[in-house]
Amino acid sequence: MVDVSAKPEVYREAKAKGSIKLKSETVRLIREGKIEKGDPFEVAKVAGILAAKNTSSLIPLCHPLPLTSVEIKLRVVDDFMVEAEATVKTRAQTGVEMEALAAAATALLTVWDMTKQYEKDAEGQYPGTSIQNLHVVSKIKEKQA
Repeated sequence: MVDVSAKPEVYREAKAKGSIKLKSETVRLIREGKIEKGDPFEVAKVAGILAAKNTSSLIPLCHPLPLTSVEIKLRVVDDFMVEAEATVKTRAQTGVEMEALAAAATALLTVWDMTKQYEKDAEGQYPGTSIQNLHVVSKIKEKQA
């Protein structure tokens, strides 16, 4: 791990987002609240929060951080796409980009898990389903007063 002990604790925030491409029929079922396992967006929000809180357990050299806020937003972008956006905040010696990325990725993986039964083709494959464009949208580091 990088030694951050000499760095001051300051407010930090990071936002990450990504999307998952699904069949239009699957997106319709999400919109209509007809996914058999339940509401994928509500479950994905909880999963994303848990991922942010446990990032240092997932990424070997990532510092454990005292998160002060994790917000997960999911939305249907169009007939084939769902987007997840995670905003993570802390007051710490290092940033929360990895936590935001882990949260967004886990939210998308959860949507996939909850909808995969609708994504299979006749051979049991997932021909069009893919997680795409996972990236850090922004980060904020406020200078110490």
